[in-house]
Amino acid sequence: MERERLQNYVGNGQKAVPTFSAAEMQRRQDAVRAHMAGAGIDAALFTSYHNINYYADFLYCQFGRRYGLVIDHDKATTISAGIDGGQPWRRSFGGNITYTDWQKDNYFHALRQLTGTARRIGIEFDHVNIDLLTLLRSEFPDVEFVDIAAPAMRLRMIKSPEEIAHITKMTAIADLGGAACVEAIAVGVPEHEVALHSTAAMVREIARVWPDGELLDTWTWFQSGINTDGAHNPVTSRRIERGDILSLNCFPMVAGYYVALERTLFAEEASDEHLRLWDINCQVHDRGKELLVPGNRCSDIARELNEIYAGHGLLQYRSFGYGHSFGVLCHYYGREAGLELREDCDTVLEPGMVVSMEPMITIPDHLPGAGGYREHDILVIEEGGNRNITGFPYGPDHLIVKSA
Repeated sequence: MERERLQNYVGNGQKAVPTFSAAEMQRRQDAVRAHMAGAGIDAALFTSYHNINYYADFLYCQFGRRYGLVIDHDKATTISAGIDGGQPWRRSFGGNITYTDWQKDNYFHALRQLTGTARRIGIEFDHVNIDLLTLLRSEFPDVEFVDIAAPAMRLRMIKSPEEIAHITKMTAIADLGGAACVEAIAVGVPEHEVALHSTAAMVREIARVWPDGELLDTWTWFQSGINTDGAHNPVTSRRIERGDILSLNCFPMVAGYYVALERTLFAEEASDEHLRLWDINCQVHDRGKELLVPGNRCSDIARELNEIYAGHGLLQYRSFGYGHSFGVLCHYYGREAGLELREDCDTVLEPGMVVSMEPMITIPDHLPGAGGYREHDILVIEEGGNRNITGFPYGPDHLIVKSA
């Protein structure tokens, strides 16, 4: 039995209310086209969650299938699988073409309709795997594939006013999730119950603020005791004990954008050594926020903060870099690696960047004061300084949580 290779879902329902204005989305696509023109690229094939979402406002659900966004000098079109029906068209800024599962190469058949006579195509070298690259070269033997991932990332690093407004609203929801965490904390309560309470509070608020948005991927990591030693440790059913060090990590997700609120807390009481270490981490956090201003270099910020830890004999317990950019990313996609507060990143801060300050140290379990300490704020870099859009308190004066 033969079936069609492509399906037409264009017009299946009405276009969804977009996350950003048409002018904002056009600005993004035109910025890519400007790079393409300068680099002699005929068309760009984006395949990652983050770039397809950033440049087309469509966040795909992969489930083992291939997706894409083709931007040429005239139009932009998402490529989606038939299993999704008309949702990709409704969500895409631009056109959409849908391929079926009836033949294995239907994705490339759809791609060929969009790239036409292009002889130089940009792809994401940091996302395309060896299998896909081999197939692309086989299907398009006369095409030269060049990297467009790094230039696309640089364009994403400077946020527009609309993006900053979007991120600011989300950060207020992260603060709400933090308050829900604190509300649920008590000795004997398992981690997952605290996390569920926080996540539910954030999802309900997202639904209220964005009534036309898709509700997916918001999550909370809440860790206690030994589980605080890693920043990304999953939630477990461990029950909170008196004197436990705790970590709340609230992550509202709206239209592929991620923000975070992360805080150190204690259940009922904290030992003197815990308080000393917590205070030092807060000192690093405070100084780090002061350094997030235009003209400062990421690597220089990291080195200065290293000196504070080193002065207290704690540098060997630092877990990772001091912060990163925000935008289209999540725990399973996206990264603006060119804007991270690490010794190996020499990017200079500019107005329009949105960066976290999140120092963390992990004290091994056999030492006094054991556990992971991390504070996390989000700051918008502005002319002459920064604006902290996180409002949740931190430190020993606020987050030693007493049972009601």
